[in-house]
Amino acid sequence: MSATEKYLANDQGYVSGFTGPLPMERSRHIANVACMDARLNIYGALGLREGEASVIRNAGGVITEDVIPSLTVSQQLLGTREIMLVHHTDCRMLAFPGYTLKEPIRSEGGLRPSGRRSPSTAWWPTCNGSISRIRTSPYIPHRAAVRGFVLDLATGQLEEVK
Repeated sequence: MSATEKYLANDQGYVSGFTGPLPMERSRHIANVACMDARLNIYGALGLREGEASVIRNAGGVITEDVIPSLTVSQQLLGTREIMLVHHTDCRMLAFPGYTLKEPIRSEGGLRPSGRRSPSTAWWPTCNGSISRIRTSPYIPHRAAVRGFVLDLATGQLEEVK
């Protein structure tokens, strides 16, 4: 059985207890940006429930050009007012400082994804850089309540980046 088939089978159990649909607007009015690392259980760590927050994940959890539109939609259309960044220890992206996609990674139309993925080799500067990009973005209307954290994958503890 493939992983996809296993997940489809799991969905049947999910369907039996599903209580949706939920309102489109987020009940906690917060957007979370986190790394896509499978070891990072953002829902478990924060105690998130369905419908509470927008969750945006990418490689490194950094604010890149492709994340800004999602945060803008989250705020302008879904009612979020706060942004929480969750980076983590032992992030594989920190092993590749300044990583950019190299040739021949392109679409069939010749387009190439843009954006630098990991601007630093340490969690705090990376997180602070992401906070700065949010606070200076003209597209994100609610920039005052932006906070960054590093989750220790060995302990599960969140530490705020100051």
